[in-house]
Amino acid sequence: MPAQALPTASALDTARLLLGVLLPTVAEGPVIKRPRAVGLAARLELDSKAVAIVRKVHGKYPDGPLMLKLPIRKQAVVLAPEDVETVLAQSPDPFSPASSEKKAALSHFQPSNVLISQGPVRTVRRVLHEQVLDTDHPVHRLADAFVPVVEDEIQELLVDAVRAGSLPWDDFADAWHRVMRRVVFGDHAADDTGLTMMLDRLRKDGNWAFLKPVRKRTRARLNERIRDELARAEPGSLAAALAAAPKGDGAEPADQVPQWLFALDNTGMAAFRALAVLVTHPEAMAAARREIDGDTSGRRHLPYLRACVLEVLRLWPTTPMILRQTTQPVQWARGLMPAGCGVLIYTPYFHRDDRHLRSAHNFSPERWLTDEDDGWPLVPFSDGPVVCPGKQLVLLLTSTALASLVSGHDFEVQEGPRLDPARPLPGTMDNYSVTLGVSLRA
Repeated sequence: MPAQALPTASALDTARLLLGVLLPTVAEGPVIKRPRAVGLAARLELDSKAVAIVRKVHGKYPDGPLMLKLPIRKQAVVLAPEDVETVLAQSPDPFSPASSEKKAALSHFQPSNVLISQGPVRTVRRVLHEQVLDTDHPVHRLADAFVPVVEDEIQELLVDAVRAGSLPWDDFADAWHRVMRRVVFGDHAADDTGLTMMLDRLRKDGNWAFLKPVRKRTRARLNERIRDELARAEPGSLAAALAAAPKGDGAEPADQVPQWLFALDNTGMAAFRALAVLVTHPEAMAAARREIDGDTSGRRHLPYLRACVLEVLRLWPTTPMILRQTTQPVQWARGLMPAGCGVLIYTPYFHRDDRHLRSAHNFSPERWLTDEDDGWPLVPFSDGPVVCPGKQLVLLLTSTALASLVSGHDFEVQEGPRLDPARPLPGTMDNYSVTLGVSLRA
């Protein structure tokens, strides 16, 4: 007797998910954001509409992962919170992060990275990431080096912003790129914009995945530049930690570094968005400043500001699609999922579920400081055995940046969306359009 198949969406519902959810998300940029596409998504409220589409489809197919009716690709969408937990808890096997789509995108600039690796070599690379990024510790062992880097660059940024009277996104992004180059390679790399531009060029190609050929010579030059930087590893940098870490066979250390730069770039977006929210939410700003004033950790552990970043990533995840691919057939209660099947978790559907989450569309960082939402898939850094290994480092750097920004300066929105705390926040946050007025605090 043949195994029962999972529920399959109709051709019409498959088209709704592809055109209303997948296409807008990919258009915004899965590897590096496209500013114009983000702006268009904000104006047309495409991300909010995508959540509504998933909710409607889930209402029609309430049980088990839903297979899409596609002619070639075997693809499932996860719609139930308990199924999200199953997929993430059972990664990387049988739910491998190395999906075909992710391989096609990331191979443009990091073909041997842990995210698209499988088997024993993946284990070797994952262990290396966890060692260097200090995954299990909320305060990285190199925090005494990293915190001054963040404070130094933010203060330089603020001097120029006060002089100009404004802080646009582009200026913040430039300062943040200096932070991430210094954190990864050391102070000598602060001005190495060429390396960032080279990586961004390849990341833009990665947005096209299968549809664009790999620039193999550019990728080789990037890898050579990174190897040169690693050879010059400065004490107190991730490069130095990488040089000192034990490396198993197939570790390919240089090919792990682009992911850190990629992830830290998205981290800057989260930090700036968090600043914009604090500027428009006086109660949250007051709570943040109380924490800063009472801090005894030297800005190394600021729980409320970390919660602010997590809440911004819940509201506007920089990676809204978690992708997996089955390494073998997987039996679910409602049927069998075949081997080689793509699995999609669209996180905004769960992050913005106002049927189950209090203040789902509002800024409520306190949720991350309690167990109120435990058991619900709020997964801005994924979860389970393949949770983002740099999660704690990201929270350290962003909370330090926010503390440096708001402790001695006041801000107001000059351009961009006005985020009203009394109203639901938009489904898309167009940080590219934001300019903040800046002045010294009285």
